Amino acid sequence: MGRIAASLFTTLDGSAERPDQWHFPYFDEAMGKVVDAHTARCEAYLMGRGLYDQWSQYWPSNTDPEEFGAFINPATKYVLSTTLERADWEGTTILRSLDDVRALKERTEGTIGMSGSLRTVASLLGAGLLDELELLVDPVVVSGERRWTDGVERAPLELVSSTALPTGVLHLVYRPAQG
Repeated sequence: MGRIAASLFTTLDGSAERPDQWHFPYFDEAMGKVVDAHTARCEAYLMGRGLYDQWSQYWPSNTDPEEFGAFINPATKYVLSTTLERADWEGTTILRSLDDVRALKERTEGTIGMSGSLRTVASLLGAGLLDELELLVDPVVVSGERRWTDGVERAPLELVSSTALPTGVLHLVYRPAQG
């Protein structure tokens, strides 16, 4: 059975909606290694409709071998959406429900990665389908944005590891708490 591992950029107040507005001053070589390690272990990638719409417009035309496109373009991709009529990005399959995600986990070996897709992460966490949550917590308060916890009723988590990066970013890895 596969595992779903989400990686999110967030802030001390849990903001995670627009990391392009506050995250990049903290992105250094150490964080690049963390991000690369996450993608390197992924057999496939899962995203919500919003992220799919953004990435499918940008990444297919980005052919720089040093960029994320070199990973995501040939990767097997899944988008969780009840409204997307068709997925034109090569290698993308539409999943219509959490039951479809559960079936995907059952037939997949290895890790299904995620990045962003806040509503999807909240839904998977609430449904018990998220196996790992990796947070890169930037030392800044943003306020006024959606938080990665929005829509999560209750989700007890167990800290697996924590590392402080040179820029003050905390790299935290959680798994659902047992019991």
